[in-house]
Amino acid sequence: MLKGAVPRSLRASSQQLPPLRRRHAIGSTALFSSTARQHGYEDTISNLKIGKHTRVLYQGFTGRQATMNAKESLEYGTNIVGGVKPGVTGEHLGLPVLPTVREAVEKLKPDASAIYVPGSGTVTAMEEAIENEIPLIVAVAEHIPLHDIMRIHQMLRTQSKTRLVGANCPGIISTHGRCRLGFQPLPFFQEGNIGIVAKSGTLSYEAVASTTRAGLGQTYGISMGGDVFAGTNFVEAFQVLVEDPNTEGIIMIGEHGGRAELDAAEWVKDYRKRTQNPKPFIACIGGVEAPPGRIMGHAGAWSAPGEAVAREKIALLEKADIEVVDHPEKLGERMKALLRKRGESKNANRLGEQQKRGFHTMRQRPKTTTNHSVQHEQRRSLYLKQSDAFNMLKQRGIEIKDHGNGDSTKMVAISIDRSERQPCIVASPVTDPDSIFSNTKRFPFAYGSNDAVSDDMINKVASHMHVHGEGKKALRKLLTNLVDLYMSKEAFVIRTEIAFNDSTGDVYVTRAKLGFDDAAYRSTGRQKDVHALREIDKEEPGEVAAEKEGMVYVKLDGEGTLGTIVNGAGLAMNTVDNIVARGGHPANFLDTGGKATSETIKASFKIVTSDPRVKAIFVNIFGGLTLGDMIANGILLAFKDLDLKVPVVVRIRGTNEAEGQRLIRESGLKLDAFDSFDEAAARAISLANGTATMES
Repeated sequence: MLKGAVPRSLRASSQQLPPLRRRHAIGSTALFSSTARQHGYEDTISNLKIGKHTRVLYQGFTGRQATMNAKESLEYGTNIVGGVKPGVTGEHLGLPVLPTVREAVEKLKPDASAIYVPGSGTVTAMEEAIENEIPLIVAVAEHIPLHDIMRIHQMLRTQSKTRLVGANCPGIISTHGRCRLGFQPLPFFQEGNIGIVAKSGTLSYEAVASTTRAGLGQTYGISMGGDVFAGTNFVEAFQVLVEDPNTEGIIMIGEHGGRAELDAAEWVKDYRKRTQNPKPFIACIGGVEAPPGRIMGHAGAWSAPGEAVAREKIALLEKADIEVVDHPEKLGERMKALLRKRGESKNANRLGEQQKRGFHTMRQRPKTTTNHSVQHEQRRSLYLKQSDAFNMLKQRGIEIKDHGNGDSTKMVAISIDRSERQPCIVASPVTDPDSIFSNTKRFPFAYGSNDAVSDDMINKVASHMHVHGEGKKALRKLLTNLVDLYMSKEAFVIRTEIAFNDSTGDVYVTRAKLGFDDAAYRSTGRQKDVHALREIDKEEPGEVAAEKEGMVYVKLDGEGTLGTIVNGAGLAMNTVDNIVARGGHPANFLDTGGKATSETIKASFKIVTSDPRVKAIFVNIFGGLTLGDMIANGILLAFKDLDLKVPVVVRIRGTNEAEGQRLIRESGLKLDAFDSFDEAAARAISLANGTATMES
């Protein structure tokens, strides 16, 4: 989900990283069943089938955000049965309030829980919902520390009662069942026949609006969220949508980072083989132009070792005959065309041949070369410089040398396996950039266990790395230290290149890249010693300024004549992609957050115009929680206070879009207002490139 789309008061944290809480009654089915098939998390997929029958509980019911959200959801038709506030028994919004989740489950019999507990309580609330076997939990909060969410997923793996949607997402909604768990903007939803599954909040809102404008409407909106680990992924959501009698077509919104889109492509290929006249799929993928070495707003928008980049994902989706469009505004009409072809088809096997590959046929993007040698340079706020990384390894008794002296070199890392939702060892017997990807293998292990350094794991990793004899002892010692560092310091990646002496079995590190989770520090204050190593004075000033405002700004290399201001990470990535595809030169990525305000818009202008390359600015806002007229007033305020000289093109869609556009058009300032993305982008690019003026 877009960074900032969740109200910032709900950003999750935990004051200390507690031990993994073991389940009692819940885990018995998964761990001790005498049946041939062990039950597990996959058995909870059907819990996504929400509707009028769904009894919804609110955790954090009486808070301001929960109260506002519950009022909207009740008016929509959601069957909210009550809520929880620790230590309190009473009534709120005419519904019962109970002091514990356990008591609420016993008395209210909820089918689902919407978690609106702020701060450190979010993780605890998720644990309580799982322990009390609530069938579906929706966690909207962003900035949950990575190691906290890995603990949650380890709990989920050991049970077969509870399904998670989120975290860091807008939630889930059923239009036919009039049931909303989350904060999706209700005015855009219309009962219809399209199911939407998305990583990005703002891009999903674009998809909803597009299908509504096309007269199709929606059945379900299911959010994966933009975190590293998704409680529900594309494949799991697809299993609900292909069986849903109201759903006729399926839209997926993906982005840079992870392999969920690749798993989805394989699943869709298999689905088509076994299904007569299958439902059509169409996709939009953000982050094609995401620069190697940067996180693009979402916690999950970075590539771990061995993962495909966005362009490679698109190629594989199209190979599976899933049409990919370059902008979500096109999804409605393209889906309408696919449904028409499906209805006309007499032979289901012809469907894949009938679909056009929209990403390439609609618009040819400039070709870029993927430099695999730098794909591991991703940044999730804090990477240590090489000397600090070496010092941290030396403190654990790991030998360091700056060259291999002719010894064989290999790569070993502790990172994440998103498909398995677990930490993993990543290993390759080679480090050559041209062959490391094809030789890289992941070995997932249970969070909080000793599986990573078990005899079986060491044998598997050593075999893949071609390490034998005495060398396995050295490898075990190295992995033990790396896993301990990963866990104790809440890293998201510990990547090393090692030199290995085949005759003596000695091993030493020649290069190291250590990345640590910023959320653990920002949200909870944990790992202060690690984050004290950050050198802010050497960072890009605009990026530091944006961080202080709760935004994400990335200064892009190159000509960079067009500044961008966008609400939502997915939409911001997609905006940069489309500027490049149309011959423009974006100067930056800037995500104001999903709930942009007049103040954040003004701060955004100040940051973007600090780049002297910028000749024009493109403001692309889709108002879900954000009000179009409020954004327009923020833009006008920025013009007056900052005395802006560069022309600005504004695209405002969504909530109060007409009023926002009117304010811009009637301002008399150097502003252009559009509702069409294509028209707005073309105008902004021509102004930035000097081929048009505000008078033309």
